[in-house]
Amino acid sequence: MRSMFITAATLAFCAVANGQPLPGTPATTPCASCGVVESVRYVEKKGEGSGAGLIAGGVVGGVLGHQIGSGRGNTAATILGAGAGAYAGNQIEKNAKKKTYWVVSVRLDDGSKQSITSGAKPAFKQGDRVKVVDGKRLALLAN
Repeated sequence: MRSMFITAATLAFCAVANGQPLPGTPATTPCASCGVVESVRYVEKKGEGSGAGLIAGGVVGGVLGHQIGSGRGNTAATILGAGAGAYAGNQIEKNAKKKTYWVVSVRLDDGSKQSITSGAKPAFKQGDRVKVVDGKRLALLAN
């Protein structure tokens, strides 16, 4: 009788160690927040100009343009400088406000899809098995 108990215990240990349920026992509950990485994308979102760069650039460009020539040439240079400065200032402001981030799309075991956003390049690649932690982080699972 005792040897039968040791054999059953040994079989149970081996079955669990190999990741397989014992015959006649229910399979382990599926992980509701586990899945496979479908894609990893780098996103660059353009910034919005508030008008401050436009105005500042226009003023600086106008002042610099006013330093050129005299008479009508001076007026034309001032207008041209203000326009070019406004355009440049607006582009500089937009570039300073652009946002870049990474999006990891995960197909969960239940068939749903979830995307996790990260400011740094993630360590995951397409096909990796992961677990979503707290709805905003990913943990790599052993395959």
